[in-house]
Amino acid sequence: YDLVAIPLANANWQERWERMCTITASATEADLGAVAAGLTQQGEEQRIESEDWRAGGGFLRTEVNITRSEESGNLITFASDWLELDSPVEGIRFDAELALRQEIAYASYLSITTIVIPPPKLENREYLADYARAINGALASSWHINISIRLPIAEYSPAELTARPGTPAFAAVTGDSDRCETWELWNTLRGLCGYSPRLTLMLDLSNPLPNQRSLGRWHAEPVRHIFLPCTSFIPNAKAYPVLSKSMQAFLKGIFRFRPTVVLSGTHRNLHSAGGHLAYAQYVRFLYRKSHELVPVEEYAQGYMDHLQQPLQPLMDNLEGETYEGFEKDPIKYRQYEEAVFRALMDRPQDSVTTIYVVGAGRGPLVAGCLRAAERAQRRISLTAVEKNPSAYVMQVIDLQERSALEWGSQVKLVYSDMRSFYPREKADIIVSELLGSFGDNELSPECLDGVMRTLKPDGISIPASYTSYLAPISTSRLHSEVTNPAVASASTVVDAKPAEQPYVVMFSQFHMLSEAGGRLGVDKVQECWTFDHPRPDVVVDDQGLPFTNHHNARSAHLSFHIPRAGVCHGFAGYFEAVLYADVMLSIHPERAAGDMLSWFPIFFPLAEPVYLPANSELDVQIWRLTDNTKRRVWFEWAAQTYLVASASP
Repeated sequence: YDLVAIPLANANWQERWERMCTITASATEADLGAVAAGLTQQGEEQRIESEDWRAGGGFLRTEVNITRSEESGNLITFASDWLELDSPVEGIRFDAELALRQEIAYASYLSITTIVIPPPKLENREYLADYARAINGALASSWHINISIRLPIAEYSPAELTARPGTPAFAAVTGDSDRCETWELWNTLRGLCGYSPRLTLMLDLSNPLPNQRSLGRWHAEPVRHIFLPCTSFIPNAKAYPVLSKSMQAFLKGIFRFRPTVVLSGTHRNLHSAGGHLAYAQYVRFLYRKSHELVPVEEYAQGYMDHLQQPLQPLMDNLEGETYEGFEKDPIKYRQYEEAVFRALMDRPQDSVTTIYVVGAGRGPLVAGCLRAAERAQRRISLTAVEKNPSAYVMQVIDLQERSALEWGSQVKLVYSDMRSFYPREKADIIVSELLGSFGDNELSPECLDGVMRTLKPDGISIPASYTSYLAPISTSRLHSEVTNPAVASASTVVDAKPAEQPYVVMFSQFHMLSEAGGRLGVDKVQECWTFDHPRPDVVVDDQGLPFTNHHNARSAHLSFHIPRAGVCHGFAGYFEAVLYADVMLSIHPERAAGDMLSWFPIFFPLAEPVYLPANSELDVQIWRLTDNTKRRVWFEWAAQTYLVASASP
């Protein structure tokens, strides 16, 4: 084993606490007075002992399982499981909170960083605010301790459990309902605790898993531990302990977040083969299987759930490392080459096609155009335009060498911003790779507006169009980062309102809340708007440039179907681009190629989470706005939820 899980205190502590605190557990002051009037000398001594403890008493040596800090290095500690922070009895609640503070103070003294505490009870739901207040106070009492709530993944009645989990009878009794009771408790609790990054989950898998559609929401939560008792295992054909297919699938998803698995009861000999180590060996086997990454996940290691400012290539010159990352994409440049090839094949065979590559970077698009011309057996005149001086220098060195060895004089290099590029001859084809994670967020429309004047009336733009898409998501980790200044790093937050700006992020710990269908028959991921190039309807000045940027403003009003309860922390943005004809690029989650690396999705956060009841509708409005005087472009977004009232009979 890597770690040992152990209760911080033992039964001696429970016995003393119950003796001290039983007296003040009565519900009314009148009851307390009656008890006090009938106290013996021994009872009076107990009352004094109780008050001494409440004034700041600590543990006795015989009440704790750990006595030296050097013992704590490889431990996971549990607070006393009998503490009732949500007890219906006021006195017990207050004394349980004092006991928890004492245990946390002792754990902090031992340099223990995480303590696991028992969950609130469904039957005591009306006292959940008391439980949350106690947790908040405990977090404030020690600045470095992390609290992990041991929460069952689902709750079942005794009658449901009698029907033998995993059997058709159990499915018939439980039905297809959304078992979200414990998640509802957690959602209320973490909201009352202000989404503290030091409040996490130990997901208890003692009870049977609910249906798969109820499990997705846990992927968006801060699950740091998994409690897996031996009773959750089943014997295989050789009597070794294994997990059911549904449990394997669930853990494979959760293991991406690297939780610590706490095994329990492995010495009970519940399974006849393998011994007590068979459980750990099997879990490690599942863990290894879950980390077989697809190319985009392998590339994105270190970027998962890491907030980044969107690139601004119009304002900033990109670094070489950024270009290098783009050039590793196995899909993008292949698709660009195919688009140029198809466009060349549609042109007369005996003509010379003039191609401008605008924003050529270090030359991968240039190389793709030359390969496309060779495949199509067409003659081309190719000009590469780049404004980044460093990238231009690299182009000159690289392309001059290529020209000397391979291309001859086919490529002309121009150091210029594309908007101030004035060639003598207009282009038949303009090729650019200015697309952002939301399609237009890196100002591709504004950049291409400035260069379309160099395109012939019947010319071709690659890309020809691009469409933005949006979907609501739950992601407590990213919400904590954009709303907690102590968590969000200075490199990602550029102003005083970090929750009011979009970020580029490779989502990992998140859950998409919408589904296709509902009352309006809507899509799961919905279209916002589209930009087309060229646009002959744009009014331009005598230099061929638009008078204003008003034509690039956009708005969208979307309505999403929310089948299961959840909490919306923001929106994931995607795009699809038509390069030429039916040659596409897409990061749409339902249609994207799995190994395209150039774009992560964009995240539009909400400063205040929106709770979404089951079978509700989420109304979303998003705007792409422009200030014609300051030449700025920005996004705004808003959301509200509705429950559709049933028609009266």
